Amino acid sequence: MLSQKNYRLLLYSLIFLILFFATSILTYRTVLKGEMVTIPNLIGKTFEVAKSELSRKRLSIAQTGIQFDTRYDRGRVIFHEPSAGSIIKINNAVKVIVSAGKENVFIPQIKGENFQNIRPILVESGVVRGTISHVHNPKYPAGRIMAQYPPSQEEVGRGSAVSLLISEGEWEDKYLMPDLIGRKAEDVIPWLEELSFKVEDVRNTYYPGLSSGIIIKQHPLQGYMIQKNYPITLEVSK
Repeated sequence: MLSQKNYRLLLYSLIFLILFFATSILTYRTVLKGEMVTIPNLIGKTFEVAKSELSRKRLSIAQTGIQFDTRYDRGRVIFHEPSAGSIIKINNAVKVIVSAGKENVFIPQIKGENFQNIRPILVESGVVRGTISHVHNPKYPAGRIMAQYPPSQEEVGRGSAVSLLISEGEWEDKYLMPDLIGRKAEDVIPWLEELSFKVEDVRNTYYPGLSSGIIIKQHPLQGYMIQKNYPITLEVSK
């Protein structure tokens, strides 16, 4: 049987061991917590700024790619991994992808085209329609593009806008474009031509559930003010 002295010694030893292990665990957790940092939001920042912010958190930066981007200028971060708010250990690297800026394209030749036919040209060239202005000019038929800005073959960023000046032909009376949708083309076309309106293009398109010969699209749209020589385009079910 243990003496009272030995019992106390054993009890003190157990208490010491318990305190030792508890202190070790707390110390380990404190050290571990101190080695973890939160990733800041680097999107939109320059590579050098992002590198500086990470350096203050004892993290490094690694550029893993470069991509064209319409949102951010060349040299700015557009993606990073881990993402903002993630928690990682210090001395690790954050991978980033940097913007190469907008992809450059060339302005197409639009001057001289009919306004209603330019959409495929713009789409293929990677530019969009900008400001549209109209003016009467007897040298150009109504609907013809007289001028464009920027001029053709100028190099611009993808998605840039092209402003257009469109002829309205000679000064004539204007008429309100009627609603032709749902009507039979065989009735509408002779009627328009009898009134001296110009039906320039009739396109046939398959439309499920609709019998052939029905107008499903029109240009100009209903309510648009036109002159008699303005070209009209119809899309008809087949």
